[in-house]
Amino acid sequence: MSGHSKWSTIKRKKGALDAQRGKLFARLIRGIEAAAKTGGADPEANPTLATAIQKARDASVPKDNIDRALKRAAGKEAGSIDYEQVFYEGYAPSGVAIYVECLTDNRNRAANDVRTAFNKNGGSLAEAGAVGYLFSRTGVVLVPADEVEEDDILAAALEAGIDDVRADGSSYAVITDASDLPDVRAALEEAGVPVQSSEVTMLPSVTVPIEDEGAAKQVLRLVDALEDCDDVQNVYTNFDIPDNVLEAVA
Repeated sequence: MSGHSKWSTIKRKKGALDAQRGKLFARLIRGIEAAAKTGGADPEANPTLATAIQKARDASVPKDNIDRALKRAAGKEAGSIDYEQVFYEGYAPSGVAIYVECLTDNRNRAANDVRTAFNKNGGSLAEAGAVGYLFSRTGVVLVPADEVEEDDILAAALEAGIDDVRADGSSYAVITDASDLPDVRAALEEAGVPVQSSEVTMLPSVTVPIEDEGAAKQVLRLVDALEDCDDVQNVYTNFDIPDNVLEAVA
């Protein structure tokens, strides 16, 4: 479920932290602006915006940055950009499905950058619908496994809309419908259950296991190249790479 998120965490720990943090902050702020422009700048009336703000807070984005993004989206501060959401689909080496979400003010630039990343890193861009059906929009709340039992999670938030609780390394992944995510997080926090993060993501229905380091490097090289594209907001994949291989590749 979380192979990609684990890879992102490992990169942030071992890579150029400031550079990684800067790119992450830029994406999160862009997501806030886009959500506010689409559904209004009031998070209480715009669940998508509320989720984007919470995700930014979980990543320690400064409050001033978040406030300025909201002001730009509301037209109260200069510098606002009209973003268009675009999706691209394709394959990485080893048959791994790749679903790319972009927020861009230049569709041609975004398409060219994504196509170049695929072509230069052993992947192939596919037609719309080729892999999108493999992914479903899902809410995920991460809870530290060493601080709470699974039964406590179920007791705290079952009525709020939990679909599943999965052991995920050092965390429990609480799976819920995307629309129920704010209520589930609130129910957990009200019950005193510690929450690491929450987000709306795209989870794959099937995964592709990759245990060879060479194959893993090829897949992750393409993922990294896509994430380096300025217009790319999120890259969703269905690879399943063991933790020890991720660590070795990093």
